[in-house]
Amino acid sequence: MSEDAKDTRAKRIALAGASGTIGRAVAETLAGDGHEVVALIREGSDLPPELADVETRTIALCDQSALAEAFAEQRIETVISCIASRSGTARDAERVDFLANLALLKAAEAAGAGHFILLSAICVQKPLLAFQHAKIAFERALKASPIDHTIVRPTAFFKSLSGQVERVRAGKPFLLFGNGELTRCKPISDRDLARFISDCVCLSDRRGQELPIGGPGPAITLREQGEILFAAAGMEPRYRSVPVAMFGIAAGVLSVGARFSGWFEEKAEYARIGRYYATESMLVLDPATQQYSDAATPEFGHDTLADHYRALLETPS
Repeated sequence: MSEDAKDTRAKRIALAGASGTIGRAVAETLAGDGHEVVALIREGSDLPPELADVETRTIALCDQSALAEAFAEQRIETVISCIASRSGTARDAERVDFLANLALLKAAEAAGAGHFILLSAICVQKPLLAFQHAKIAFERALKASPIDHTIVRPTAFFKSLSGQVERVRAGKPFLLFGNGELTRCKPISDRDLARFISDCVCLSDRRGQELPIGGPGPAITLREQGEILFAAAGMEPRYRSVPVAMFGIAAGVLSVGARFSGWFEEKAEYARIGRYYATESMLVLDPATQQYSDAATPEFGHDTLADHYRALLETPS
C-alpha cells in the first residue's frame, strides 16, 4: 500500500451496532486510531463499559430523518454499520439487515457523508436464507449510492465457534455434523476484524470493493475445531456425530405449520440456518466451479482460535 493511497487524517465517524461484540472492538480501534467516533445506540440497548469514553447517541436506526439530522449536526464523514439481525428470520432480517441499513445510507447521503463501510458476511455468496437475501438487497442499494462504499465480508467469528466450550469443559463430547469434515473456515477474531475495518476508513484502494476476509490460516474443519478446543483444555478428543438430515426434516415439518403461524415459520428458518452452517463452508466461493477455496480466501491478523479457546477456558464458568 503506497502512502499516496492512505489518508491519515482523523475522521468524524458514525458507528451503528457499537453495542455488539464486534462493534465494541471497532469503536475501540477507531478511537485508538485517533478518529472521532459517535456510537449509535439503539433504544433499550445497554451501554457496554468499553464505550465509556466514546461519544454515544441513542437513536432509532430506522428513523431516517433523525439520523440525517444527527449526522449533519455531528459533521459525519464516514458511516460504519456493524448491525445484523439477531435471529436471522425473515421479519427480523428485513427490519435490520435491509431497512435499518437503508435508513443509515439515506441519512448519510442527505448529510453529505462520503463513505459507508458495511460489515456483511461471506455467506451472501450463496444466498439460500432470508437474512442473506436481506443483506444482498442492501449491498445492491449501497453499490448504487453516490457515496463511496466498502463491503467487508468476514468468514466465521471466534464467538460463533465458541458454543461448545462449556460442553467440553463439562466433560461432554464435541458435536459434529456428519464426520465433521463437511465444512471449513478461516475464523477471525473481533480484534483483528476491527483492525481491518478501521483500516478501511483511510485506505482508498478499499473503496468500491467487496472484501472477503479471514483470520490467519489454514482453513479448518469442524473436527479440527474440536481438536483445537480439546488441546486447549488438555483433554483427549471425544466426538458425537449429529446427522445433517435432521435439519432438513425439521424444516420440512415446521414449514407445514408456517402457513398458519409465524412461530412455525421462524422455527423452520432456524432449521434452515442450522443446515446451511452444517453444510456450507465459510470461504470464498468460486462462481465458476461453485467450490469453496482456501487459497482464495484472504487472511488477516494474528489472533488464533487456540489462543481464544485458552482464554475462555481460563475464565471461570
